[in-house]
Amino acid sequence: MIVKVIGGHGGVSPQCRATSYLVDDKLLIDAGSVATGISVKEQINIDNILISHSHLDHISDLAFLADNCFGLKDDPFYIWTSNEVQTSIQKHLLNDEIWPDFTKLPTKDDPTLKFLNIENGETKKIGEYTVHAIKVNHFAGSLGFIIEKGDCAIIFTQDTGPTNAIWQKAKTIKNIKAIFSEVSFPNSYEQLAKDSRHHTAQTMGLEIAKMPKDIPIYLGHLKPNYLDQLTKEIEKINTHGRINIIGSENKSYQF
Repeated sequence: MIVKVIGGHGGVSPQCRATSYLVDDKLLIDAGSVATGISVKEQINIDNILISHSHLDHISDLAFLADNCFGLKDDPFYIWTSNEVQTSIQKHLLNDEIWPDFTKLPTKDDPTLKFLNIENGETKKIGEYTVHAIKVNHFAGSLGFIIEKGDCAIIFTQDTGPTNAIWQKAKTIKNIKAIFSEVSFPNSYEQLAKDSRHHTAQTMGLEIAKMPKDIPIYLGHLKPNYLDQLTKEIEKINTHGRINIIGSENKSYQF
């Protein structure tokens, strides 16, 4: 599998985009920057979208993706997420007040966006991928994903604080090639990270002990205002050399 980091940060600035990972040009994981980070032609090529949770930095570009590709695709974008997250997105974003409801445009029978549910503990075949959805330590129906294709599996925790279930599930999966996770706040903001259910470098250092061993770890979601400090603190826990910091957008990794 090839993972393209369209956006890999926990905020937005001229140099940083919000979370969007694109697998093999077809499967999108979160939609924080998909409309602003790749061409419309590339956007049209996407078939399925996994949404981990409903925070704005993970869903904002659903609105512009639908607008950009309206009338240009034979099939809708299939959006896979928990029922709780779907409800939140449709109530607060795609509600004909903040943005048009593209689940009904151009018609209900031929929509631009179509929601399909995947819940905690479920495994579903999505295109050519087997997707395992696992609850993580974040808000409102948040999910992490383990994605398998052929002899390759990749873990995407997305936003989370210290968690356990996804690492227990990982023990049952063969051929894990990479782990994508997050560090959002400096160690000095430990309480804020705990309250908002994110990681610091210090808590990530403890989390690594739960992960499959000897697998490369890619850490994103760094907040733009703390980039230098976070980079230094992450480097201090990288004693095993497994950690790669997602520092630039539009970089691809092949597994």
